[in-house]
Amino acid sequence: MKNLSRFTLALLAAASSLAFAAGSADSVSVVDPYVRMVPPGAKATAAFMVLKNAGDKDARLVKAESGAAKTVELHNHINDGGVMKMRQVQAIDIKAKGEAALQPGGYHVMLINPTAPLKEGDKVALTLGFADGSSKNVEALVKKPEAAPAPAAMDHGHHHKH
Repeated sequence: MKNLSRFTLALLAAASSLAFAAGSADSVSVVDPYVRMVPPGAKATAAFMVLKNAGDKDARLVKAESGAAKTVELHNHINDGGVMKMRQVQAIDIKAKGEAALQPGGYHVMLINPTAPLKEGDKVALTLGFADGSSKNVEALVKKPEAAPAPAAMDHGHHHKH
């Protein structure tokens, strides 16, 4: 009976550590994940999404992995003396009850040296890794970049009556 109690305690301890390891991944949801389509032969592309943290504790994204690229890194754009530059970052923080937007011109998951051409409509599997050791699998849709409006289509308000 004594051995059974020790076994039960060991199981409970293991189960509670597993529950802890699932922490951030369970409280963070991923909204609208997508990968920007690039021309064949392009050396890199990026994945974007919104990470929403429903938990009571801050979460920290520390890595991303994907078989779709040889190298996967977390990046951000920074203003360096008036020039926007892309830099690798060690982590992306997601505040408790808050969100972090991974979007063009800001934080994103950089996919360097794609292993195959990515076509519109393809799905890219990503694994997001958090500081507490938990991870979340995400499927991101490959989309064409949204085009800026053509200058002729813009209304500048210079209409003259003759």
